[in-house]
This record gives sequence, C-alpha cells and structure tokens, in this order.
Amino acid sequence: MLRANGHYADVKSTVEEGFPEIQIRFDQERAAALGLTTRQIADVIVKKVRGDVATRYSFRDRKIDVLVRAQHSDRASVDAIRQLIVNPGSSRPVRLAAVAEVVATTGPSEIHRADQTRVAIVSASLHDMDLGGAVREVESMVRNDPLAAGVGMHIGGQGEELAQSVKSLLFAFGLAIFLVYLVMASQFESLLHPFVILFTIPLAMVGAVLALLMTGKPVSVVVFIGLILLVGLVTKNAIILIDKVNQLREEGVPKREALIEGARSRLRPIVMTTLCTLFGFLPLAVAMGEGAEVRAPMAITVIGGLLVSTLLTLLVIPVVYDLLDRRADAYYLERGRRTAGQRAPATGNSDGLEAL
Repeated sequence: MLRANGHYADVKSTVEEGFPEIQIRFDQERAAALGLTTRQIADVIVKKVRGDVATRYSFRDRKIDVLVRAQHSDRASVDAIRQLIVNPGSSRPVRLAAVAEVVATTGPSEIHRADQTRVAIVSASLHDMDLGGAVREVESMVRNDPLAAGVGMHIGGQGEELAQSVKSLLFAFGLAIFLVYLVMASQFESLLHPFVILFTIPLAMVGAVLALLMTGKPVSVVVFIGLILLVGLVTKNAIILIDKVNQLREEGVPKREALIEGARSRLRPIVMTTLCTLFGFLPLAVAMGEGAEVRAPMAITVIGGLLVSTLLTLLVIPVVYDLLDRRADAYYLERGRRTAGQRAPATGNSDGLEAL
C-alpha cells in the first residue's frame, strides 16, 4: 500500500525476500491422530538433517564434535526430506510427508522480535507530507483494508516520538496557564481578575488556528511550543488593561467609565508592544532555506494568535470584566484609600529625614 502511494519513498520491510529455505508446515490434527506431536517430529528432523552430537573426539588438544545424521542422499533434496521417517523405532513407520507439507521457498533475510513476539518493521521516507498527516493516513489505510487475523499494527519511530512529545507539551501548556494564573492572583490580590485575563488565551487559540489554516501548516511539536509562548505574550496586554481599570476605580471612577478610559489610554502601549513582537517573529515566518520548515510554524502560530488576541482584547476583556466583576465601586474606592493611607506614613518619614 505504501509503495503505491506517492507520499512515501524508499519503502523498506524486514520481511523482504532473503535466502532460499525449506519450510515444513505441520498438520497437527493428522500428527495427533498418529500419536505424534510437532515437537517430537521437529526434534527427529533436526537430528537427521543437522545431526546430533554423539561424542567428542580429542585431537591435538582440540575437541571435535562427532555428528550422527542421515546419509547425504536422504537429506539432499526436498523429496528426500519428505520421505524421512519421523517415528524411528515404531512398528509402524510414519514418513514426514504424511504429517506435514514440505516446500522450497524464500524466507526473510532476518527475523525481528519485540517482547518475544515476531514483528515486521516497515520504514519509509515522507514526500510532500508532514509526519502527523502520514500517521493519520497509514491508520486510515489499515482501517479500510484490515490486516489478517492475529496480525496487529503499532506505529513507532518518529510517529511514536511525536505522540509522546504532544502529550508532554499539552501538560506543559496546562502548567503554563496554571502558573500564569498563580502569578496574576498574587499580583492583583484577586481570584477573579486573573480569570478575566485568561480569556485572552482562547482568543489567541482562534488566531493561531486561523493562521495555520491560511498558510497550510500542520499541527506539530513546534506549533505547541508557539502556543506555550502565546500564553505569556497575550496575557500581557490584558494585564496592562485590567491594571489600569483597577487604578481608575480606586480613584473613584465608575466601572463603565473606568473600562472605557482604561481601554482608550492603554490602546497605544498595547498596539506598540504587539507590533514590536510581530515584527520580531515576521522574519522567522517568511524565512527560506535550511531549517525554515521547523521555525516557520512556530512563528506563524505566535503571529496569528497575538494579532487576533490583541484586536479582540480591547473588545472582549472589558465585556467579560463588566459581567464577572460585580463588586461595587465603593469597594475599589475604599481599597484605594487604604493603599494611599499605607503610603502616607512612609512619605512622612522620608520628609522628616530630609528636614533633619
């Protein structure tokens, strides 16, 4: 199936035809009816064809095995092997042809095993297809054309490493969100405001997905690295906005007016810092040459997520803040007075020292 698909090149398998061999395929029911087991038959055939060490002959300090086996004419051909007696000493001789099929064929050049199970390893190089897409396509091939009974499939190599890396990066992505939340909760002394700020992350995900779809880039490990970068980059804009809104409310400005003024006053710094970041990643996104296919998806993810998140932050975050923050304006005004009262003694002491 892989050789017929243009996405795969240099397809190799460990079960490629190797050396000529004679295969013996036992009829277990027939052997059991004659009072024989495949183990007994195999032992007899091995002794007659390969030989059995009867003794050892000493010659000039060397030990030489003395093999006892059938005459050369009795084991020189497939027909001769079929006529070998598999129950020597019995009153009713049974020949191998009566309990097994003996054929000349070509066997694999080598046998591989994993966990004591015989396996065949198929490898291929990709052509105009990413690793994740190749894994999905192979799985689809197996579903549409099922393997024989008793045969299973396991995707290993770089495909297995990709799956493990994605799991690790998903954990790192969740951990990054959790740590960002903890830092913001301690900074704002609130469990609600960090939650509002984290709404920028879904907005960034939308932008990242759209950017990947528009450029035709697949989801890969470097894309997940770009998503982890986005967690820190996009929350920065919301932090600037929410911090300004809280400052205005502590000065006595009503919530709605504080949201409007905060968004207006923080528009310029948010846009400027975002543009600086976008221009920094732009060369990576459009770079050509060696290694560009690795760096470009990460840069495209960051650019798309940051651009959409910035445009929507000034619209969505004030709405979410207005819906979730139900505390009265008097609460922030009182908090602002407490903060000013804590700063006043320090200012007085400083003036006293200067007077001295």
